[in-house]
Amino acid sequence: MHIPAKVDYGVRALVDLALHAEEQPIRASEIARRTMIPEPYLAQVMHALGKVGIVRSQRGPQGGHALALAPDDIRLSMVMDCLGSAENLVACLDNIGSCVHVPACAQREVWQSVELAVYQILDSKTISDLAVRSQAILVSQESASRSGPLTVQPSKN
Repeated sequence: MHIPAKVDYGVRALVDLALHAEEQPIRASEIARRTMIPEPYLAQVMHALGKVGIVRSQRGPQGGHALALAPDDIRLSMVMDCLGSAENLVACLDNIGSCVHVPACAQREVWQSVELAVYQILDSKTISDLAVRSQAILVSQESASRSGPLTVQPSKN
């Protein structure tokens, strides 16, 4: 299954907003710098997320972007629905008439199950979940870099 770059960028931007909630509104240039998302593309993503009420944007010198919903309330399935394409894994899931094998095709059931499983995973995860995990990874990396490289003692056989 392919996750569109727009969805990946949307999730990254939302996690960044969640991690820097105390600084909001946050300028697009800051989000783009921290997440490595090209700023023109980020503008498109934020506009789409704003249209469905996930983020709010403010223009002007004190402007920027902020989450319009609590990070716990933003499910990855919402982001996928907003920014992802409506394309199925295979055409017959959307249009039974597009496949001559549908009446006796066992594969169609497999692809339906795969799509359902992916959607259920996306629906079970929130921006808050990813922000908490991202923070834990950062803390772990900082701790590892402070303790220095690990040395391996030769075995005494």
